[in-house]
Amino acid sequence: MRLKPLFLVPAAVALVLGADVGVAQIEGGGRGVAPIDSSSDYEVSGITVDVAAKNADAARLGGWRLAQRRAWAQLSRRLGVGGGQVSDSTLDSIVSGIVVENEQIGPTRYVAKLGVLFNRDRAGAMLGISNYVLRSPPMVVIPVVWSGGVATGFEQRTLWQEAWARYRTGGSAIDYIRPTGSGPDPLLLNYGQTQRPGRGWWRAVLDQYGGSDVLMPTVRLYRQWPGGPVIAVFQARQGPDNRLLEQFTLRVGSVAGVPALLDAGVKRLDETYQSALRAGYLRSDPGLSYVPPSDVPEEDEAPGEDLVVETPIVASVGISVQFDTPGVGAVNAAEAAMRGVPGVTAANTSSLALGGVSVMAIAYAGPPDAFKAALEARGWQVFGSGTTLRIRRAPRLLPPDLTADNATAG
Repeated sequence: MRLKPLFLVPAAVALVLGADVGVAQIEGGGRGVAPIDSSSDYEVSGITVDVAAKNADAARLGGWRLAQRRAWAQLSRRLGVGGGQVSDSTLDSIVSGIVVENEQIGPTRYVAKLGVLFNRDRAGAMLGISNYVLRSPPMVVIPVVWSGGVATGFEQRTLWQEAWARYRTGGSAIDYIRPTGSGPDPLLLNYGQTQRPGRGWWRAVLDQYGGSDVLMPTVRLYRQWPGGPVIAVFQARQGPDNRLLEQFTLRVGSVAGVPALLDAGVKRLDETYQSALRAGYLRSDPGLSYVPPSDVPEEDEAPGEDLVVETPIVASVGISVQFDTPGVGAVNAAEAAMRGVPGVTAANTSSLALGGVSVMAIAYAGPPDAFKAALEARGWQVFGSGTTLRIRRAPRLLPPDLTADNATAG
């Protein structure tokens, strides 16, 4: 029987579409959403200004200057050091950014709602406070949204993922690892993965992102009618067991307010996770720690045979170390510190991100646990397990019973 070409067309189309399905699971146009800011700046939001001037540019500049003064007063009161004012030139040197939440510009008038970002180091030095912030172990974030009866993680781009990308996590006590949702993220960090309690697979997934645990902030959206009110039920979930920490509900009057609704939910969920950290609920799961291979018992030696003692040859192990790099000096200092650890044969930065987190490739003659113990003995804070670690310098805090030295030199 001879098939006509017309009958071969559907089969060919089905074959092509089937081949594209596997590629489409990873490749997707515009799927990834990168976080906008992960710095540790102080943020003061919701500053309203209404300034009139001779032209639009002067009114806008005056509005920004007024917002800086009001934000500084709020920040100083928030940190408990009073509401003293400083000069505009000084504020210009410590303000790292202006966030425009909403603005209306007229010929001679500027009305806006602004946010102000202050450099943490400079502002802390002026206020006389410590810049040390208690941080949790690295936590991988998988934002899950339920809409129309369908749960979505990183399978496609969502408003919930965008809300977490917009949130500034630098001032939080939680060390968030926010995947962008591109590359293999849709396959590794989807809703199905959040329902798997198996520690072995979770350990393999978290090692890919340098995380010690996982957080699953979840939201369920209920639309009353098209374009009408939207009710959102937020849940703070954590760990491979998908443990529920808190649940709350927020409502907005129309679909246009959904982004603001989700931003408010992210902020409150972050406060929930910080409270759980202070209460001791975000402890490291022992099941996610590195499990060394079991030792195989050696066979008994035959009697009368001479024992030959050989010196074992320890092969170098490749270890990936993530470390903070605010500048070039931090890179050189970290590499020099790693090379000074006994057993390290090579230490080179493989991925450089000035102002963020870089990755260093370490060649170590020994087990990874020994390398981790050596770093902790040298004053480093070490997170993670196995061949993927993240390090920070441990803060040097003064003992509480240290008396002040009021003696003058002479």
